[in-house]
Amino acid sequence: MDITIGCQNFGIDDLTTNSSQILPTSEGQVRPMTKLEPQEQWEVWQTAVEVAGGKVPSGRVVKDVIERIMERTKAPNPYRVGEVCQILAKDNPELRGKGGCWCIVSHVGEFSCTVTAWDGEYTVRIDHLKPLNYLESECQQMQLISDRISRLRDSGKLEAPAEAVLKCLGELKRPYLTAFEEELLSFIEEKYSLLG
Repeated sequence: MDITIGCQNFGIDDLTTNSSQILPTSEGQVRPMTKLEPQEQWEVWQTAVEVAGGKVPSGRVVKDVIERIMERTKAPNPYRVGEVCQILAKDNPELRGKGGCWCIVSHVGEFSCTVTAWDGEYTVRIDHLKPLNYLESECQQMQLISDRISRLRDSGKLEAPAEAVLKCLGELKRPYLTAFEEELLSFIEEKYSLLG
């Protein structure tokens, strides 16, 4: 029985280089490769060993190698400035608590977008966004709501209840405010304009 990971498809001649003999020492090092084909796993492992200076690479190094390969093979960025999307937190700790929130694309990069959410701006990879497919007029309406929320947020004077209302509005699953939500937002704007 051969216990080497990814080596069973290669003859002994393929294992003559030093980097080929460096095998994983923990499950965390190979976990990022589980969705790849065996040949891809072998190539990723070899590259990760090279990146690690000929030593056993960490799981983070392996994951970085996979992400770089994915970046090269990805389709172009499908988003456009002004588009309303939903944030998918996935494996990004910086987006924890933001999953499901709507945001507006303010900058489009090659593989990422800068977006404005209810509580600030974030730069996220395109796989952390889901298009909401709103009409152009609905996107414009959401931009107005976003601008109003941003002005309040940037005032720096928000108390916890007002911030809770803005968070609730930042999680809406529709491109408009109800009459009650409009009244709440207007009330907060009025109160904070008097304080300013």
